[in-house]
Amino acid sequence: MATFNEVISRVKSEIQEIGVDETHARLDAAKGDAAKAPVIVDVRERDEYEQGFIGGAEWIPRGFLELKIEDVAPERDRPVILYCAGGVRSALAARSLVEMGYSDVSSMAGGFRAWKNKGLAFDRPRVLSPEQLKRYSRHIMLPEVGEEGQGKLLDAKVLFLGAGGLGSPSALYLAAAGVGTIGIVDDDVVDESNLQRQVIHNRERLGMPKAESARKTLQLLNSDVNVITHETRLDSSNIMEILSQYDMVVDGADNFPTRYLLNDAALKLGKPVVHASIFRFEGQVTTFLPDEGPCYRCLYPEPPPAGMAPSCQEAGVLGVLPGMIGTIQANEALKLILGVGKSLSGRFLVIDALGTNYRQLKLRKDPKCVVCSKPREEIELIDYEAFCSVDL
Repeated sequence: MATFNEVISRVKSEIQEIGVDETHARLDAAKGDAAKAPVIVDVRERDEYEQGFIGGAEWIPRGFLELKIEDVAPERDRPVILYCAGGVRSALAARSLVEMGYSDVSSMAGGFRAWKNKGLAFDRPRVLSPEQLKRYSRHIMLPEVGEEGQGKLLDAKVLFLGAGGLGSPSALYLAAAGVGTIGIVDDDVVDESNLQRQVIHNRERLGMPKAESARKTLQLLNSDVNVITHETRLDSSNIMEILSQYDMVVDGADNFPTRYLLNDAALKLGKPVVHASIFRFEGQVTTFLPDEGPCYRCLYPEPPPAGMAPSCQEAGVLGVLPGMIGTIQANEALKLILGVGKSLSGRFLVIDALGTNYRQLKLRKDPKCVVCSKPREEIELIDYEAFCSVDL
């Protein structure tokens, strides 16, 4: 019968150990080149991890390592460095990964304790409360989100233009997801005709400012969310001050002057805009990323003449359509916050609700665009004459 120490000695003779200095050197050498960086995995338990971790490490408690390692290291020839508190659990874990077919696995000798004793830098994770761990458990299970990603959502600040048909579903889903600060710009009040599609409101709120009605609904849904209301209409005198408080904008504006003003101000401030519009049975969605893709004016250089847009009474909209489009906007916002997936920047998604058809058009940045081709400091804000369009 072998003792525990004999087992550990045998395991360490069978696996590859790496010192703290070499680990640090390899991580430092790979900065800026993720493809060459080793995957570093912290196999300690939660209470240990909360005391600090090596920057860039993936956290997979030892009991879940075999189950989840393929999520962070799908290529089995990719270098993997494991560490625990003192180097014992990581050695056992390394042997397990070798048995799974990983060809370049190392255990960091001395573990995190040796890393700290060397005076090397380490990070501290955002600690979620027990209630938050339960509420966001389905997010935390996703390797692309996890606790770190949920922390990004809780720290995010998203501004909604309009608490109407598009703003309703997108704001509800972002609040449910735990986006920590939601701003709502709307100077209208809840009307009975809104209730056919603006699901953030209800009959008890008739006559109430839409921004306030939305605030009540979102805070009942998630107390983690701080909802800031702006009961005003955006113009050149206030848009810069309002937009500067947020990370991005979800655009549910119901008129062309606001869309153009938003585009120009967002470019000037470098803020992403998740844009959408709806008309009868058709919806359109795209994302405008400053300095990366096309802007709204690349698509539509100038607003149409006043009077050319359909009137609120003439157009109409299928009640479910804003929900279809607004949830896509919410998805775009979540991807931008988390830094995962592929945004709709440079792509224009058109949805026909009657035929259940989805078309994707390519958008190109106009090198001669009247706004996004200019340096930010030269962009001027214009208040176009307001005119009626579809009441989203």
